[in-house]
Amino acid sequence: MRHWTPHELALQLTNSSVSLQILDVRESWEYDIAHLKGSTLIPLGKLAQKMDELDKTRDVLILCHHGIRSAHAGLFLEHHGFHTINLTGGIERWARDIDHTMPLY
Repeated sequence: MRHWTPHELALQLTNSSVSLQILDVRESWEYDIAHLKGSTLIPLGKLAQKMDELDKTRDVLILCHHGIRSAHAGLFLEHHGFHTINLTGGIERWARDIDHTMPLY
């Protein structure tokens, strides 16, 4: 599993040749407060049942609130043949470093 900072992710999102799947493993109430545009919500507790919704041929950028749940999800998905990237600091750090209009919770 690789790790990207919010600045690294922001740079990658400006590159049209990058084809990332963005997976948010928080709960739906958290996702409703703040999320990255184009992200897919699969709460960590449902990941085992729903991982077939993800494309193994594309990198999966995983995020949560602070980066702990996403790290667990990344290890799980790597074990099942996915190539994963954990967003260091999660949506909290994204909001603080990149999108200052995003709500914090």
